[in-house]
Amino acid sequence: MIEVASEHSIHRTAEDLNVTSSMPPVPIVDVLSTFSRNVMGVSETVLATLDGLLVASDTRRTHPESVAALAAATLGLGGRVAEHTGIGTLRRVVTQCSSGQLIALRVGATAVLAVMSDEGLDTAAFQREIPGLLKLLTAILDNAAG
Repeated sequence: MIEVASEHSIHRTAEDLNVTSSMPPVPIVDVLSTFSRNVMGVSETVLATLDGLLVASDTRRTHPESVAALAAATLGLGGRVAEHTGIGTLRRVVTQCSSGQLIALRVGATAVLAVMSDEGLDTAAFQREIPGLLKLLTAILDNAAG
């Protein structure tokens, strides 16, 4: 079972989560912070369960528990819009604000990733890096659950 973070993040390794031996032991927070370093404009990331409980975060300004709950609700609402309109499977929900954006993405069958960025988000780098990040987080979470 996935533990919920008590303060700001979980510092558990993939090894602690019984991830397959082909995956190196990497703290989830390190995975999130590496993504932030690799994509210019990404300021903070929050990983949460689909019901809005914090799993891990790489944040400095925001309250990660609040972002976890809001991102899960945002993704849930976006999914309902996609179902109701029949325009396909939801990929992400983007909330654009005056000085940045929050992008909520589904992580496997159990989680949501909230990515906060400033106005200078490198969208090409984001598009290049996000599939691998989602795949890695999904593997970590799936192996933790099973």
